[in-house]
This record gives sequence, structure tokens and C-alpha cells, in this order.
Amino acid sequence: MTWIDLSVKTKIMKQQISLLIISITFLFAAISCQTAPEPDGNGLPKPKNIIYFVSDGMGYNHLLATNYFQHGEAGMQVFEQDDWVHLAQATHNLGRVSGSDTIFTNGYAPRNAWEDKQYVMYDYTDSGAAATALSTGSKNLRSHLGIDIDGDTLTHVSQAAKALGKSIGVVSSVPFSHATPAGFVVHNSSRHNYGEIARYMLFHTRLDVIMAPGHPFYNDNGKRSEEPSYRYVGSEAVWEQIASNEGLTEIADDENVYFVQDVDGNGVRDPWTFIDAREDFVALASGPAPGRVFGVPKVRSTLNQGRHRDEMAEMPFAQPFNENVPTLEEMTRASLNVLGQNNKGFFVMVEGGAVDWASHDNHLGRVVEEQIDFNNAVIAAVEWVEANSSWDETLIIVTSDHECGYLTGPNHPDPVNEPVVNRGQGNLPEAQWNSTSHTNMLVPFYAKGPGANLFNKFAGEKDPVLGPFLHNTDIANTIFLMWGKPEIEIHRLTY
Repeated sequence: MTWIDLSVKTKIMKQQISLLIISITFLFAAISCQTAPEPDGNGLPKPKNIIYFVSDGMGYNHLLATNYFQHGEAGMQVFEQDDWVHLAQATHNLGRVSGSDTIFTNGYAPRNAWEDKQYVMYDYTDSGAAATALSTGSKNLRSHLGIDIDGDTLTHVSQAAKALGKSIGVVSSVPFSHATPAGFVVHNSSRHNYGEIARYMLFHTRLDVIMAPGHPFYNDNGKRSEEPSYRYVGSEAVWEQIASNEGLTEIADDENVYFVQDVDGNGVRDPWTFIDAREDFVALASGPAPGRVFGVPKVRSTLNQGRHRDEMAEMPFAQPFNENVPTLEEMTRASLNVLGQNNKGFFVMVEGGAVDWASHDNHLGRVVEEQIDFNNAVIAAVEWVEANSSWDETLIIVTSDHECGYLTGPNHPDPVNEPVVNRGQGNLPEAQWNSTSHTNMLVPFYAKGPGANLFNKFAGEKDPVLGPFLHNTDIANTIFLMWGKPEIEIHRLTY
């Protein structure tokens, strides 16, 4: 297989981009106000619902490897079809702190990425900075969540949704207080402050749905653990009171008292409905549902990627999934049914977080497992749109926060960044891992629904292999163009 036409030129149409920037500036001026406005005649689409998928760590070769294993050919996923917008996305962050200095990145140079085997090993982002860019439209430093380089609060697209009266949610295959789900709703100086982040999500945000691992009493095999760990859930006291399902609106934790938020704007605080059993997630996929759900499957850090693996178990699904744990697809269906009850619409971010974890381990079999579960979650969303909504009112975005593992074909660096090599359906492709960390490679971007074509307007740069690309900040800024960008005064650690 070859990539997109290698003859694509990299020259940027400067005049067109200048005009675009001017247009965007006027559009932002027109639609920015204290709360998100009603339609103002600017002609932009205004999707009722946005379903935002992030496959953490997914690069082009991760997706290609999964297609080859599943189907024996490329381009087979629902979001790869011709009626979706196809672009590439640049992922580099703003920079990093070294001692007392801030070292800014050099961005992404398309030609260098395909000529220098070391180039993409530098200036890569982490999931905290990437999630912040994807959610707020602003680049920042590694590990920061929802704050800029000066520590000021940034506005999340989920907050724009709330300003319009919509429901909001986060769903992930890794702990809910981890970088990507947290990076779409919180404001914190470090992605590693799991306790602060968990309490912020539970008591300060107006989230309607949280579904992700982090269960204190279960290990990665979905088995009862002899040593509980409250690392991801705030504290023992917080967990016990919410998991009691007593409808508490006030939670006491040592000397602190936390209050749940009013999520629907009726002046009454809304308690969490807690679930952890797989059958409860499955049951939530249809019929009447609680208005606010905190779902933590009976597993510690990942739905399935972290389960026991025999040293010889290289192939996907060589060992069965955890039977008592829902799949990402099942959690997606449940979240859409809960959020879809709001007649004003919703915003949800669904993360396939363990694609990244498997890539850090350089384990292609687990990468394919996780990517298939992610792809099935997208299928579930497409089915929900076609059964309960329409492509005139729901926008689906599918992308990644960064590539992980520098996955290539077996002959890299001759040629540099060679694609993985097809070995037929049911077989893992010939591939090579070149890193255990993230890279600065471009990642895939797909969109379908109202406003999808707007993303083409931001793709003003061209890669010689992958074609037009946008930047991770362009996604949130496009959503703000359509929904408006409310002013917020909420800062981290404010309960």
C-alpha cells in the first residue's frame, strides 16, 4: 500500500489563509458574549449534538494495522468512508518547562517528517496538553489541563454546550480522572493530581455522565482486590458516599464538604446515580434512564488492556476480555441514551485511552484489540444517530491526541515512516516499533454531520504524503464558531 499521493506540494496559500483568519476573527467577535447566543444569522451550522471520539495514541499505522487484521484491506472503518471529511491533524504542544525556562516547540515541518528518521521523536505532546488543545482551542504546556501558560482558566467546549442548556459527558477506557477525560472538563496545573481532578469532576463540573474505570476494589483482571486503591476516585470517603447511591448532594471528606452541582439549571442540586455492574451499563443503552450517571466498571486502570497476558499471547483476543467489565462500545451506547434525553442536545467525549497504553508497551495485539473496541464505539454512535437523531443535527468527530510508539513498517527507515505491511485478514501485519513514547507525527481526523466541512477551511497546510492538515486547536475553535464561546470565571480548585 502507498500513502496519499506523494506529489502533493507543501506550498501554503498565504493569501487564502490571511483572508480566512480575518473572517474567523470577525466571526468570533460576532458570536462571543457572556452566554452562548441563539442563532444570529451568520449562516454557520449549529449542531444539536456533538460526539467527539479520541483514540489516544492512534496514528495512521495503528488504524491501518487494525484494518489489515480485521478485514485484510485498508479503509474499512465506518469513519473512513467517502461521506466523511478526511484530514490529517498536527498534535505538537506549545512547549515544556525545563528548570526556570520555558522551551517552545518548533511545530511540525512536513518535509522533515518524511526525510529524517529522528524528526518526529521531538516536540511531541502529552495527553494533558493535547486534550486541552482539543477541548479549548489553545495550546499549552505538557501536563496542564484546561489552563494556559500563565495559569489562567481556559474555556472548554463542554462549557459552551452547558451555556446552551445541553447535557455533557465523558467516557473512557482508562480512569475518568486521567489526562484525556479530565482535559475536556477540568482546570489543573498537573494531570497527575488525580485526587483533586476526581473531586473537581464530581463536585465542581456540571457533567451529566462520567463512565470510565478507576474502581478501588477491583484489579485489572476485573477481580476483587485485597488492597483497595482510591487513587483515581477522590478519596475513600468520597467514594463510599457516592457509591452508597443514597442521593447525597453534600459529601463530607475530613474537614472538607463538597456539594454536587445543579446540572439542568432548575436551581436544585443533582445527585449522582452510581453504577458499576456490566449489566447496568448494558441496561442503560435503551429505555428511560437517570438524568445523571457516574459509572465506574469493576476494574482498576483499563477496561481490558491491562488484564493478564501470557508472554506468548501476541495475537489479539488470544485471552478473553474481562467478562464483568463493559466494553467501550457498551459504555458509549449507555452514555448516548442518558445524554440523548435532553431535548436541547448534548456534548460527549469518548476516549479509547488504552490504545496509547498498549503502544507504550509496544504490543501490537493489544493495540488492535483496543482500536477495534474504539471502532465499535464509533459504529454504536453512528447507529444511535441514524436511529434517534439525524446527520442534519448530530456531528461526529473521530481523531487522536497524538501518535504513540512510532509504529512503522518493518523496513523503516528505508523508507522513512514506511506503512505496516499487510499479511492478510486474521494476521498481524509486519510492523516495527521505534519508540516507547509519543511522537510528533500527524494523526488522522474524520468528521460527519453539520459543520463537518468547516474543518476543511482550517486545513491550510499540506503534508507531502498525508495531504491537507489542521491543528489540534482548530477542532475546538470550529465548535466555538458554531456554538459560541461563553466567558467563564471558574478556576481550578474552586468548589
